[in-house]
Amino acid sequence: MEDLAIFLSKSLTGWLVIQVCLTLVFIWYLRSSKKKLLPDDQLPKTAVILCLRGADPFLPRCLRSLLNQNYPQYDLKLIVDSHEDPAWKIASETITEQEATNVQISPLRIVRNNCSLKCSSLIQAVRELDDSYKVVALVDADTIVHVNWLRELVSPLGDAKVGATTGNRWYVPTGKYWGSLVRYAGNVATVVQMFLFQIPWGGTLAVKTEVLRQTELLDKWGQALGEDFMMHDILKKQGLKVKFVPSLMIVNREETNLFNLIDYLKRLILFSRLYHPRWLALVSEAVSSILFPTALIILILESFLEAKWEAAALLLGCYGVYTVGLLLIMLVLELEIQRVVRSNDQAIAKLSAATIIKMLIAIPLTQWVYGLAMLSTLWVSTVTWRGVSYRVQGPWNVRLIEYRPYQWLDQPIDSKASL
Repeated sequence: MEDLAIFLSKSLTGWLVIQVCLTLVFIWYLRSSKKKLLPDDQLPKTAVILCLRGADPFLPRCLRSLLNQNYPQYDLKLIVDSHEDPAWKIASETITEQEATNVQISPLRIVRNNCSLKCSSLIQAVRELDDSYKVVALVDADTIVHVNWLRELVSPLGDAKVGATTGNRWYVPTGKYWGSLVRYAGNVATVVQMFLFQIPWGGTLAVKTEVLRQTELLDKWGQALGEDFMMHDILKKQGLKVKFVPSLMIVNREETNLFNLIDYLKRLILFSRLYHPRWLALVSEAVSSILFPTALIILILESFLEAKWEAAALLLGCYGVYTVGLLLIMLVLELEIQRVVRSNDQAIAKLSAATIIKMLIAIPLTQWVYGLAMLSTLWVSTVTWRGVSYRVQGPWNVRLIEYRPYQWLDQPIDSKASL
């Protein structure tokens, strides 16, 4: 046991050092990147596509923010699952309230059986665009953007080597559910990973229209469960890169409980396994972040039971240093993201002492919840997403097996809960 304890202690310490270094690289990028915004006459006409199924908690705010962009030529294209979907009424009322003329709302006309509903909606929206649109921007209904969001998203596409631009989401740690806090803690690591691997996030993503049509992307969407993770490899084949835009860190204030979070994580892990270009690296990270700390806890309990007090104290000290180190990483990143958000004139909640203590408790809880979700995906072949079920037998072998229009009765009781 002594050799195993030494191995685990050294492994955890080494992994913490690696995480600190990767976090510092991300922070350096956040601080060193300068906004280079194109003037109005150089900004291409852009179609912003939002696919809707169900009324997301902050959908009216999302739509208002999208309809009031500081951008010369853009149109908002809404694809709603059906006329009876709760999102249709909310979107129609918001459009009328804003007196918007640059928006088009359409139902999903063809429900494809071999891809997700979102991919069906994206294909419909893109294929209906005329040649005047030079850029397509994708956005999710949980994304509340600032006034320069589209300008900041599109401007880097002026570089011929950039095929797509993206931001990322940042959850708040001040929710009332433990599920919300665990999702926050897990997302801290996810944001850094996606930056390092150039993985785009579909909630804030822009791609040149010519790239969409010249690559196999639309065909791949027609066979896939998700739209964003695959883009890295497809663009790389064309000699193009995905550029992360630091100012497009988008705050998400939705809530989730632990039960619903596990379903979300199972779906996210499945997406990663199917489409992430560095899936094995994620597995290695999971082993380091989940298995090693859990094994160390087991050794600590065993040492206490066998009255090996010195060994227990040393192991407990090592685990404490590791956990506090992760907490400091979270706090430093939180402060950096708050700085980015404030620079866009958006509010974000301040951390209280009670929240920081809960964040510390959430670290081991996050490891166990993510570990459980990862294990459960080993045998999953069916995934349910907003009431729609799919059978998944491979990245390009997806079959819709159960579909019905979304209803008001499907909405969560908690008005802030993620769908």
